Amino acid sequence: MFLAPLFFFAITAAVCLLSGIAGAATPIFSDVMKRILSLSLSFLFAVCLASARTAAPLVQPAFWWAGMVRPSLQVMLYGDGVGRSDVAIRNALGVTIDSIVRPANSRYLFLYLNVAGAEPQRFQITLRQGRKTRTIPYDLLRRNNLTKAQGFDASDVVYLLMPDRFANADPHNDVVKGLREQTSSQAPDARHGGDLAGMTCGLDYLANLGVTAVWPTPLLINDMPGTSYHGYAITDYYRIDPRYGSNEDYLKFVRIAHSKGIKVIQDMVFNHCGSENFLFRDRPDSTWFNYDSHYVQTSYKILSVGDPHRAAADCRNAQDGWFVEAMPDFNQRNPHVLNYLIQNSLWWIEYAGIDGIRQDTYPYIDRKASAQWCQAVMAEYPHFNIVGETWLGSNVGVSYWQRHSPVANGACDSNLPTVMDFPLYDLLNQALDEETDDWNNGLSRIYNYVAQDAVYADPTHLLTFLSNHDTPRFARTPAQAADTLRYRQALTLLLTLRGIPQLYYGDELAMAADKSKGDGALRQNFPGGFSGRGVSAFTGEERLSPLQRTTLALTRRLLHWRKGNEAIARGTLTHYAVRDGVYAYARRIPGRTVTVILNGTGKDKQIDLKPYADILPHANAREVLTGRTFSPSEGTIMVHAHDVVILDGAE
Repeated sequence: MFLAPLFFFAITAAVCLLSGIAGAATPIFSDVMKRILSLSLSFLFAVCLASARTAAPLVQPAFWWAGMVRPSLQVMLYGDGVGRSDVAIRNALGVTIDSIVRPANSRYLFLYLNVAGAEPQRFQITLRQGRKTRTIPYDLLRRNNLTKAQGFDASDVVYLLMPDRFANADPHNDVVKGLREQTSSQAPDARHGGDLAGMTCGLDYLANLGVTAVWPTPLLINDMPGTSYHGYAITDYYRIDPRYGSNEDYLKFVRIAHSKGIKVIQDMVFNHCGSENFLFRDRPDSTWFNYDSHYVQTSYKILSVGDPHRAAADCRNAQDGWFVEAMPDFNQRNPHVLNYLIQNSLWWIEYAGIDGIRQDTYPYIDRKASAQWCQAVMAEYPHFNIVGETWLGSNVGVSYWQRHSPVANGACDSNLPTVMDFPLYDLLNQALDEETDDWNNGLSRIYNYVAQDAVYADPTHLLTFLSNHDTPRFARTPAQAADTLRYRQALTLLLTLRGIPQLYYGDELAMAADKSKGDGALRQNFPGGFSGRGVSAFTGEERLSPLQRTTLALTRRLLHWRKGNEAIARGTLTHYAVRDGVYAYARRIPGRTVTVILNGTGKDKQIDLKPYADILPHANAREVLTGRTFSPSEGTIMVHAHDVVILDGAE
């Protein structure tokens, strides 16, 4: 490979030397020189072309594991002319070729292997074109016994962070040569430099806070010209963005998180990819992306998918249309696309040992395809959990996407264990800014909504939240952030009602931002994550503002109390309709009761406990927020204006 260019260099040097010696040589000699030079250039071009054609193709996945439940393995080969190659496998024990798929684009070849029962081994994939043969070694590895794929559930508290905005511990990777976005600044939509090293350093803070699972927004490479920090325009599904670190850095992050009792949820994006993804720039064929790979804008009216009266055109446009032109929409009805995406999930679970998946824009993916994807993941990892982003404004709309949904109207089962409770998010951000009455306002909104939980197949598998990276923060203004009672009631509801609670990074520090100021405002740098910029929540807690210390201490207290609390994690929920502005409920298991009483009015209330006797602890209880001992025999309890009491005691 390297001798040919050297040979050309020698010829060219000799030609130049002879030309210099000849000086004003005869025309015949000059013609000879020109002919030699022309032949040399032709030879170089042929060598370079041959070199490009014989370069090793991209192989995805680069390796696999023996002993997987899934018997079929799709190996995608991408390189010049691979689709015109004769394919064989050599030295393979128990591995056979099921089929070979040659798309219209000859730079692709899909090799389907049967690996059922195969032992760990290395075998060779051979590609032959005429006299040229390329040999590609391929490994079936032994499965990692340390990969537990624990899943996550209502016993957990999930912490959502944006890697680029959380912490920068390695400034050397802020700008990576060769990538399209070559800037790093503090502009709202620019990359700020957060990375996996910073996330790893922040794990002690998260463990001390009391969270048990971390959900970073996507970490895979977004090699896009701009606004690449958000992560939702993936350009290679098997590569961590080098501005965050390497695949090995991700493994380290997961390993250290597990050592601190923190699970890892990986954010995946299968509805669309970035327009600079090679799968789109040089697609296998036009059917890999919806609308024959041509941009058609989605209406976002995703309710039409579950609408029994829908017009077919509405449903198709909502689901198959593209979010934006820079995010081509995958056609998961193409079986090769679906296999590619399924295997990518299984690869990351097995490779990195992650504990859960958050799937972006879930209802926009073809329903039958996403159901097959969920089924494949759960078959391989029965204790796993997947949460789909189900951004719909009603419980019926959200329920339609949860497995075993009672409102699915005969549609195929989604197989999706967990859905995001966007309706509760809306209500929590409205109810706590109102005076509570006994019917429709304030805390009555929460009661009325939770009272309709029969619409859900499993209310314990709802991901609940006050805000996330796409919404206004729970404190939209500094004035709201300063209202500590507002946060106190909201956090109590989030952590003690049914479901899996999720915090958004910085809410525990009274961060405030409204979406009207742009997405960049919602995604501020975490205090202390970026050197030389203000106080640090990681190392200088004593220098935080009084408000920050108050909200941080409250969050930490409730999270550590909740950890391991089986009444909250597994207990039944019994609640009373709002009376005189008071909402009361209990979480209970045999031997333990947690009672929550919220005052939704602007007046202090001495509450008569007789009407709530059946949801009170039978013995003395501890009031969680103050630590004082409370006896049900007292008969009444004081709950101050817009405040809450939490009683935790034995039955």
